[in-house]
Amino acid sequence: MPTVTPPWSYTLQLPHDLRAPGIARVTLRTVLAAHDLAQLTPTAELLAAELLANAHLHTVGPYALRLRSVEHGRLRVGVWDSDPRVPGVVRPAAADDEHGRGLQLVEACAARWGASALGGTAGKVVWAECG
Repeated sequence: MPTVTPPWSYTLQLPHDLRAPGIARVTLRTVLAAHDLAQLTPTAELLAAELLANAHLHTVGPYALRLRSVEHGRLRVGVWDSDPRVPGVVRPAAADDEHGRGLQLVEACAARWGASALGGTAGKVVWAECG
């Protein structure tokens, strides 16, 4: 008889600290290994790194990483932060730009991605799916 894997999610609250994105990536690798999804690690880690870097750069408060099973073999990586401004249209960075390629990478590597304002002062969530 086939077994059904129940949906799962993990949320890691992070302080606004330079070490937080690294701790989040270690947590991501551990969660994926525990759910037999280690094959998603390279893409999921890249997506998480870009979303976490944006949260760290563009906010002054805490942020959070959320990992959630979407369907069998798929993962949604979400990052919450306190800034309610949702990213707009992804524009190509100029060749000499030192920043601005993070969401281009997310768009190129994710199966789907999006962002939602949570209303008022609750901030936003930016997410990407892989698998």
